[in-house]
Amino acid sequence: MHYKEVKAILTPQNGMNLYRGCTHGCIYCDSRSKCYRMDHDFEDIEVKLRAADLLENTLKKKRSKGMIATGSMTDPYVPIEADLKITRRCLNIIDRFDFGVVIQTKSNLIMRDIDILESINKKTKCVVAMTLTTFDDELCRKLEPNVCTTKERVEVLMEMKKRGIPTIVWLSPFLPFINDTEENLRGLMGYCIEAGVYGIMNFGFGLTLREGNREYFYEQLDIHFPGIKEKYIEVYGNSYEVASPDNKRLMKIFTGLCEEHNIVYDKEELFRYMREYKNKQIGTQLSLFDL
Repeated sequence: MHYKEVKAILTPQNGMNLYRGCTHGCIYCDSRSKCYRMDHDFEDIEVKLRAADLLENTLKKKRSKGMIATGSMTDPYVPIEADLKITRRCLNIIDRFDFGVVIQTKSNLIMRDIDILESINKKTKCVVAMTLTTFDDELCRKLEPNVCTTKERVEVLMEMKKRGIPTIVWLSPFLPFINDTEENLRGLMGYCIEAGVYGIMNFGFGLTLREGNREYFYEQLDIHFPGIKEKYIEVYGNSYEVASPDNKRLMKIFTGLCEEHNIVYDKEELFRYMREYKNKQIGTQLSLFDL
């Protein structure tokens, strides 16, 4: 890891990434793509200096409350967070200033901060977004080797349900010829139904590959799934969008199960929900992110 001096911690849309780079080791990670212009090794995590101070100074100046989103590019619970506790400090500040939060992760380290998440959710809104890719934990250890298993993530979702904290699952990616099966989909959907998730974000069954992450992905395929790389090259070439050959049928199963169990899956509605700030102390709502 290394530190970097930055002048701001929030984007104009209230997005917040405290780290840059990751050690989860997910073989498909789009954040490795060269288009993001990371000027250091991906596993050499960049830590933003004075992140908590910058956040506090920014929130002090905000004229209106709103939602703050973190985790879109880098998981806020990368392993070094266990020692640095930058995410926890920032959550405390968000709580103190009565802002809401959407936090996206695939790590059960988030349970360390359940006390703050509960406090935020009592006053405003806290949404926990958890990424799930495969029902099979042995396969999970190949696809996402340095982070907790799917079963452990589902335990997080179940605990959030008990505490009344709404959850959204990012159901992706489904890697063609690896985990794009009906069995995997139904297994994951069973978890989501049991955990009572508010919604499921699904951009289709497949993944995206571009310069940077494609090369790493292919290297990992050679290690863990010999022969599959050649199949990708034959079927998809250098395509950016790599859709499962079974996409249409899987999508029909997915939407059917969502409708049967009253799970929101419309992407625009889910983004609206995550951006909508609710002040439970006075019962008013604002549509935010650009405040």
